Amino acid sequence: MSIRKPSPIDPETTAVAALGWIAADGARLERFLTLTGVDAAQIRQIAGEPGFLGAVLDHLLFDEANLQAFAADQGIDPATVAAARRRLPGAADIHS
Repeated sequence: MSIRKPSPIDPETTAVAALGWIAADGARLERFLTLTGVDAAQIRQIAGEPGFLGAVLDHLLFDEANLQAFAADQGIDPATVAAARRRLPGAADIHS
């Protein structure tokens, strides 16, 4: 198995793709909504807020199985998600 290098994907694009991936599965979406306290109806309203896209990537980064599944689905190295997170507002040192 070869390891792919992180690609220089735009962090907003990565986060939007992650949100779409989460929303495509009812169980994943329900878990995301429960853990973030966001109501499904609010997502479109808050999607443009500075910290929201970062929170989407945080959600993936805190769940290794979902991170790996998302990365595989997107054909990217999981490190790409962490790199994208570091470039969005509200990045914490824990993703370094």
